[in-house]
Amino acid sequence: MTCCLKQTRWTVIGIVLASLVTDARALDPNRLPSQYVREQWTTESSFPGGAVNGIAQTADGYLWIGTDRGLIRFDGFNFRPVSFTSITTAVNTAILQLLTDARGRLWIRPEGAYLVSQKNGEFESIRYGLYAITAMSKDNHDGVLASDIEQGTFRFRADDVQKLGPASPPVISLAETAEGKIWIGTLGDGLFLLTGGQLTKVSTGLSDRKINCLLPIAEELWVGTDTGLYRGNSNGFRRVKLPPFLGSVQVLSILRDRDSNIWVGTTRGLLRINEKGISFSEESELRGDGGINVLFEDREGNLWIGGARGLGRIRDSTFVTYSSVDDPHFEHGGPTYVDQEGRTWFAPAQGGLYVLQNGRAQPVAAIPARDVVYSISGRADEVWVGRQRGGLTRLRFRNGSIAGQTYTKANGLAQNSAYAVYESRDGSVWAGMLNGGVSKFKDGRFTTYTVTNGLASNTVSSILETRDGAMWFATPSGLSSFSNGQWRTYTTVEGLPSLEVNCLFEDSSGTLWSGTSAGLAFFASNRFQIPHESPDVLRKQIVGMAEDKSGRFWIATSDHVLRVPRDKLLSGVVQGTDVREYGQADGLESTGGVKRSRSVVSDSAGRIWFSLGRGLSVVNPSQITDNSAPALPHIEAVLADGSPVDFRQPFRISTKQQKTTFRFVALSLANSERVRYRYRLDGFDHGWSDPVASREATYTNLDAASYRFRVIACNSDGLWDASEAAVGFEVEPTVWQTWWFRTSSAALIVLLVWCVYLYRLHQLANEFNIRLEARVGERTRVARELHDSLVQGFQGMMFRLQAVRDLLPGRPSEAMQALDVALVRGDKAIAEGRDTVSDLRESIVGDKDLAEALTALGEELTAQSDKGAVPHILVLVEGKQQELNPILRDEIYRIAREALRNAFRHAKAQKIEAEITYGDSEFRLQVRDDGSGIDSGVAKRGARAGHWGLPGMRERAKGFGGKLEVWSEQGAGTEIELIVPAGVAYGKSDTRRRFWFSRKKIGGADGQQS
Repeated sequence: MTCCLKQTRWTVIGIVLASLVTDARALDPNRLPSQYVREQWTTESSFPGGAVNGIAQTADGYLWIGTDRGLIRFDGFNFRPVSFTSITTAVNTAILQLLTDARGRLWIRPEGAYLVSQKNGEFESIRYGLYAITAMSKDNHDGVLASDIEQGTFRFRADDVQKLGPASPPVISLAETAEGKIWIGTLGDGLFLLTGGQLTKVSTGLSDRKINCLLPIAEELWVGTDTGLYRGNSNGFRRVKLPPFLGSVQVLSILRDRDSNIWVGTTRGLLRINEKGISFSEESELRGDGGINVLFEDREGNLWIGGARGLGRIRDSTFVTYSSVDDPHFEHGGPTYVDQEGRTWFAPAQGGLYVLQNGRAQPVAAIPARDVVYSISGRADEVWVGRQRGGLTRLRFRNGSIAGQTYTKANGLAQNSAYAVYESRDGSVWAGMLNGGVSKFKDGRFTTYTVTNGLASNTVSSILETRDGAMWFATPSGLSSFSNGQWRTYTTVEGLPSLEVNCLFEDSSGTLWSGTSAGLAFFASNRFQIPHESPDVLRKQIVGMAEDKSGRFWIATSDHVLRVPRDKLLSGVVQGTDVREYGQADGLESTGGVKRSRSVVSDSAGRIWFSLGRGLSVVNPSQITDNSAPALPHIEAVLADGSPVDFRQPFRISTKQQKTTFRFVALSLANSERVRYRYRLDGFDHGWSDPVASREATYTNLDAASYRFRVIACNSDGLWDASEAAVGFEVEPTVWQTWWFRTSSAALIVLLVWCVYLYRLHQLANEFNIRLEARVGERTRVARELHDSLVQGFQGMMFRLQAVRDLLPGRPSEAMQALDVALVRGDKAIAEGRDTVSDLRESIVGDKDLAEALTALGEELTAQSDKGAVPHILVLVEGKQQELNPILRDEIYRIAREALRNAFRHAKAQKIEAEITYGDSEFRLQVRDDGSGIDSGVAKRGARAGHWGLPGMRERAKGFGGKLEVWSEQGAGTEIELIVPAGVAYGKSDTRRRFWFSRKKIGGADGQQS
């Protein structure tokens, strides 16, 4: 079972402890009176145990609490009952005493006849034939003293057990002094001294027979009995005088803290004894009908109190607060001023003026109780007060009393509402009005400056003189300076974060600071600069600030009290870890600053005074240590999809578990809520997280790998430590993440790629063979044409030339006719050769589609024509254009080119049409002309003696799976149709270009498209 702290309740008890001091002495003026902050957990609220009998702290920082209901471990947040049932038979065994030895080992005295020790999380029973242990304590080395009711007194050290003395009357308290004397307190037989194995009864000055508790201090022993408190040594004891109202009080526990305070737990309450006297706190909630059973100081200096009804904690308060609970004058804060005599002047918001000295507040009669004081300033032996309705008042101490003199509008003051007052080094007094400008009082007369003179606003909220003699005036409309008779105003243009300036401050280095409604700014290089990297809390409304002797700024905002290093602010880079925030846990009654001219001030002793929304608080920075105990981080649980994992040894998580959660805590018991954490998961995170208050980190969907989760923490004082808690683990790979699966997959991929490669090679080879067959067929056709046309033409021409040679001698006219015929035959052979060579060259279509290529071909044919009548060529496109297979496109183009050439050169046509149809099921090409036509038999047979055009076109079409039809008659023109199935004709492309070709007319008089 785990008990969580649902609510924190802080109670300041310092003023209560100081109220019953006897034998009081003069206080150190440089040291604040003691004030403590207390928190309680009782059985009626969140504490799971009963009466607290023992408290101890182990080296890991955990607090252990022994109660009537068992053993409890506390981490600052949760109470966790701890069972060691493997050793004891009862789960809720009562714990009578706890302590830790010098080696950090926890010793437990449960109800029964034995001891239990705990080390590294393991419990161990220690019996050694003992009958019943009735008391134990630390020795003066690294062991433990224990007394058995029958066997006597023993020393347990490491694994060694040493018997020190014989059996004695029932022992209930033990102690060993620095020189090795062992004192034994009994249940009803008084006090004994154990030396050399012998017991000696000591009774001089000590009449009580029941010795409840012992505290050795050097050579002296403090003794708590049923009738009071004693101190002394082997030569005798004397009674410690306690407040009379306590009577013969029963003393149950004694403790000496690190500040040399003696704390005494009784059945009436808690006592503190020091050189200043004795203080008392009733502690009725903790003790109930019982008493304060046990006292313990932890490693951070917190005092833990165990009572009959629960657990309490008392610790030093950072601030001493004069609370509205004790004095209604402190209910609402106002301006504050500390004079050279150490008197603190403060003015409550409800009216009046008071002087605080030696812890007592006295009213100043010269200021009416109902008149609100806006501002207080002074120098030497005089104090100046700015009032809401009474103008400006000067106060002086004379013959032990305070005399006052008031100046109003009738004396030359700008108005009777003086909001800000400041006395400069030359004795001039400056009074900033609520809405009337600023008045300067010098040599008995007033001089007033307003916006007409150069002041930014007639409302002045704060005044300051810097060491160069310049006067500065904060207003809601900017900041004005007055130097050598010249005014200058600074606004957001000159770097201010806001026009509304609330307060002014000059630090020890001479830098001017302004607190505005939007944060801080400092004056440098003739303009204001803002720390460009700072937490949001420093960008709020700043109402007051002061500097301590170590160079740290103390700042009040509208809802925070802060401490910030000045050097960090000047460097312009302030991290969240540089800002220390204070609250009720530090002794403050309120954290809201008040908007007055001087609400945060420092005195000559270096103390910082804060006038807040409730209460007047003061802190002595010299009493704040920067070497407080570090927070000790621990990983408390690891959850995989909500199920706990044993993380005490390296563990593995399945990738099926999608969510991995780490729960951690850092032991800083002074103020656990202020602890901050940074964590990282090595193998996943690239750096540490930002500081967070959450004690849990969750990661989802981690890849299979090795990881290490690490966490560090800062303590309640904001100090970070390099110590970390860490846990390593692995996320198990799934089947597909194992090495053998990945290797097999890689091999399979390589094999698949190889198969694809081979398949592609096979495709390329087939395509090459197809193209090669086409080229071979083409060359075969060309060879036939060369043989049937060009070669035969040249052979016939040779015969003609031979006939001309034979006719020349006798028949010259016939020879001329034969020569003309030979020349005509030569021209024809040359033309046929040109056509054949043209067919040998590849027709490069390129990026053109078929329609564009045919249009270009028509233009080329027209340009080569030397005839008078040029036929009209029209290219038509029907349907949604689709991309043709590149190889197939060339073959279709050649067929179309052959058809166009035939119609152009042989048919004597006047009109030629080429129609391209992109259908869903087929591709169609039709070429029509109105020429002379060819014999229908030739069209069907596909060949004519000496011509191979039609057979070649049919061979091409058949080669790629197309069908070619020819229709023609003599004098009726010719139509050629090519049909290709869509699955063969259309290729694949990532880019679909869409064209719609209208009719194109090529040639004619103007050659324009139509």
